[in-house]
Amino acid sequence: MTDLTLMTAARNPATVLPSLTLLSHRVRVLPLNPSALPHMPEYTILFMDARENLAMCKSICRLIHTSGLSIPIILVVTDGGFTVINSEWGISDLILPSASPAEVEARLRLVNERGVRMMTSRRAMHDKSDKANNNGVIHSGDLTIDTAGFSATFKGKTLNLAYKEFELLKFLAEHPGRVFTRAQLLQGVWGYDYYGGTRTVDVHVRRLRAKLGKDNQKLIGTVRNVGYRYDPPASTKPANHSDSDAEGHV
Repeated sequence: MTDLTLMTAARNPATVLPSLTLLSHRVRVLPLNPSALPHMPEYTILFMDARENLAMCKSICRLIHTSGLSIPIILVVTDGGFTVINSEWGISDLILPSASPAEVEARLRLVNERGVRMMTSRRAMHDKSDKANNNGVIHSGDLTIDTAGFSATFKGKTLNLAYKEFELLKFLAEHPGRVFTRAQLLQGVWGYDYYGGTRTVDVHVRRLRAKLGKDNQKLIGTVRNVGYRYDPPASTKPANHSDSDAEGHV
């Protein structure tokens, strides 16, 4: 039995995807509104009713991903919806309201399996990192990252980081001096099943730099036309270094 959530504006939720009523899964119904997100359980698969209000669904999808929530999303769409939905929505799957119980079950199984693989991969990455970094603590100049406690301090001051900001800083600090493209950072931090646009990386880098402070923004260096890297505080650069911190040039 899988915990499912259905977001819909329909008066009768059973009409959104009738096959759900024939399966044995727990289905929680929430209104199709961003205000319902705080009531979303941490571990669930979200069916979103996109039959009539595609604009609202797109906004909610973006909000879910910018909030750092790792919730698989399956959109329930009409035939016309297939023409406007693309990878930037960050969804796991699409399904028609007329889908049979067998099809719904198969799609749920595939989404679950992808989620398990992603969690296993991330857990292995964290375990390897912890062993290599003194029981999960990364020291780099004035920067200290506690991977087990999900906290970071710089010059003795705690950085107030959102989850994905912390994960991005940790990932870069684990590979000092190595340049990563936006696509590589999406895979390493957000996971292989994340389909959001690469500008997500730029937004999080900008937030990280702001929280590090104006004088320390170069800790996250920009390599023009390539991507980003973590430059340890103690490192020195040649005078003719061509890197630029202007994000728009990456």
